[in-house]
This record gives sequence, C-alpha cells and structure tokens, in this order.
Amino acid sequence: MPTELSLVIPVYNEKDNLALLTEKIFAVLKGKVDSFEIIYIDDGSTDGSSEILNELASRFEVIKVYHFTQNNGQTAAFSAGFAKAVGKLVIAMDADLQVDPADILKLIPYSKDYDVVCGIRAKREDSWVKKISSKIGNGVRNWLTHESISDTGCPLKLFKNEVVKSFYLFEGMHRFLPTLAKMNGFTVIEVPVAHYPRQHGYSKYGIGNRMWKGLKDALAVRWMQQRKISYMFKSENK
Repeated sequence: MPTELSLVIPVYNEKDNLALLTEKIFAVLKGKVDSFEIIYIDDGSTDGSSEILNELASRFEVIKVYHFTQNNGQTAAFSAGFAKAVGKLVIAMDADLQVDPADILKLIPYSKDYDVVCGIRAKREDSWVKKISSKIGNGVRNWLTHESISDTGCPLKLFKNEVVKSFYLFEGMHRFLPTLAKMNGFTVIEVPVAHYPRQHGYSKYGIGNRMWKGLKDALAVRWMQQRKISYMFKSENK
C-alpha cells in the first residue's frame, strides 16, 4: 500500500526535543493517517541528537534517519529529505517543537484543492527582535519576488509529492518553497497554525543570517522568476 504521508524534519542540535516531538507525531497520526514515515535529516549535530535519532529509528520502523557528514544547512536537509520521501503528501517541519504536530491534520484537507498548504503563525511566540527581523525580511522578500506569502518562515508546510520532486534547490531556498512551487505551476494556500515558545535548545538564525542572506536569496529568486522558461505548443505531430 502506498505511503500516505512523509514527514521531513531537519535536525541540528535538538536532543532535548526529539523524543517528545516523536511522541507527539505518533499521538496525532496514529489512527488518523493510513500510513506515514518520519524522515529525520541529521544536519551534522554535535550535541547527542545523532545517537537519540538512531535509538528512535531502532524502536520504530516508520522512522528513517540520515546523517550528514557535516552541517550543511536547512535547505540541504530539506532537499535530501524530499528526495527520500515516498508519501503522497509531504510535511516539512522543524524539530524545535514551536509548531504543533496536531496542526498537520488541519493542513491535510486543503490538499484536495491545493498543491501546497503553508502554515501561518497566527500568534507568534518569539522575541520582539526575532518578530521584527522576520517581518522586515518577509516584506522585503515579498516585494522583490512580487509575492504575497504572509509568513514564508513558518516551518510547517504541506506539499504534494510531485511538488517537492520538482524542486531544484540552492542554499537558502527553503525560505522560498511556496514561490518556487508557484513558478512550477502549482497552487498555494495559507492556513493559520499554532506557535509556541522554544522550550529547549536555541534558534539557529539571527538578524545577520535571517535578513542579509535572505535579501541575497530573494534577489536570486527574482532573477529566476524573470528568466523562467515558458512556452506552449501550437500543434504536435507525433
């Protein structure tokens, strides 16, 4: 039987969150989804996360763990996970427990009419510095790419499998997955989801790598949009 759902979760030094995150995912999906797999991409963790992931994979058949040889970044982790995903639907989410796995069930019904379902952190539980830098970064990205995505940084997103298989990602492109999907002709909708303060670990993003790198990446995406190949056949003789 085909796998219904793949969860792709990058992990970088999140040892205190992994057991609880896995427990929450099982509690939410058991009996609600016919079949699922959890794909953890260990992005060069050094805090003991790797060992915890291996232990979880030894206990649960649906958990698959892939370890990078070094820290390659979130885009690389998502790209690797998307390539491994076999589910008809693919969930992208972080391992920091700031989004609730229960909201996966809120996104799934929209996949009947849309190819991509993006979460919006309706009430964001972050520091004011993080909120402001994210708001500015999101606004600049939307302005440069002529987009209207309300919260491109929300880590909870759902894709049909054919969408993630259409991506050819470069570093930093995980911030632009809805835009890249639209460029490939797929449909996108945004849905409010819950957001919580981080309880363990620390954020891997600050103002420098959130705003300035994001600006350069937005310029790259704008360049891609302007040079996207588009054509239609007038007729075909086979």
